Amino acid sequence: MSKRWISFPKVEGEHSRQAHADLPESTFEREMGKEGFFGPSVHFHHKHAPTGWSSFEGDLRPHAYDLNKLETDPASPWSAAPFLHNADLALRLWRTDRKMDHLARNADGDELLFVHEGEGDLFCDWGRLSYRDGDYITLPRGAMWRIEPASSTTLLLVEASQSSYQLPDKGMLGAHAIFDPAILDTPRMDHDFRAQQLEVETRVVLKRRGRLSTIVYPFNPLDAIGWHGDLVPVRVNWRDIRPLMSHRYHLPPSAHTTFVAKNFVVCTFVPRPIESDPGALKVPFFHNNDDYDEIIFYHRGQFFSRDNIKPGMVTLHPCGFTHGPHPKAFQTGAKAERRETDEVAVMIDARYPVDVARLPPGVELESYADSWKPKA
Repeated sequence: MSKRWISFPKVEGEHSRQAHADLPESTFEREMGKEGFFGPSVHFHHKHAPTGWSSFEGDLRPHAYDLNKLETDPASPWSAAPFLHNADLALRLWRTDRKMDHLARNADGDELLFVHEGEGDLFCDWGRLSYRDGDYITLPRGAMWRIEPASSTTLLLVEASQSSYQLPDKGMLGAHAIFDPAILDTPRMDHDFRAQQLEVETRVVLKRRGRLSTIVYPFNPLDAIGWHGDLVPVRVNWRDIRPLMSHRYHLPPSAHTTFVAKNFVVCTFVPRPIESDPGALKVPFFHNNDDYDEIIFYHRGQFFSRDNIKPGMVTLHPCGFTHGPHPKAFQTGAKAERRETDEVAVMIDARYPVDVARLPPGVELESYADSWKPKA
């Protein structure tokens, strides 16, 4: 059924001529829209910051988690339980400093590995692929894989449950915008890959519907001598991403989409110049989170719209409340004190609510919702 939004531009009261620029003096802009940043929207101009609450209680409180305090068994990626999940996705954090002694295989959906720390080699059905910090690696559903870290490795694993990762539609920007698909690296059947094809007993630990099965072979099943086709793991590093920019307009997060899957998108925030036009907003605009849960994993740098957030942390802003930059970040933007960002972060917008696993004491920052309170 085609959509027929009740959608036509109207204006009332004091307002800016365009969104995110030249706001009425001493006002705060708030965007309310449909379907994230793709549907019809309205921009309100408020006398007070929309996040200037004095208290916030209930299920919709924003959350921040320090994943540096999570402990996982380094033996297997399956030892890392999902900390956020719904029917469409599951997020795990896994740390290891040792060579895997088995192969992992996910029959529940495609896997996206984001390398937060470390370097080494990944071996899979298609061959060998080296990795380093800041890499994304996609693994199609059913792929067998293992890693051999050269240094202690931390992976954010994002499962696309019952679906697949694809590239976003870049529209009039053209296929080479943000990153040229030619930059995508694929595994190679090189000497190191052939050297590990030994006649030794090998376990494959297979996950299906969240339960594990073990298949034992009298040989290493990563024994392919060649392949052809267009289903293949790919690797791209955030350093290869060339973000969209506008010196006169603050672009929405959707402009930084890296991968899409069923009912969620993965966006990457990378260093870029900050808007230089005197009238343009220089921090993310206040906006309602009315259609998506917003998850951000902080990889490195100073996060210019947040305060007291460090690498290895995750924030969750549930669907249903207004959020935006912290007061200190907003004031820095208003004074145009910074000329560029140096943050790297992974954002996931989930169409349906995510559930939070039971986490150890101290992992959640209980006072996170208070970080938006006006300073006395």
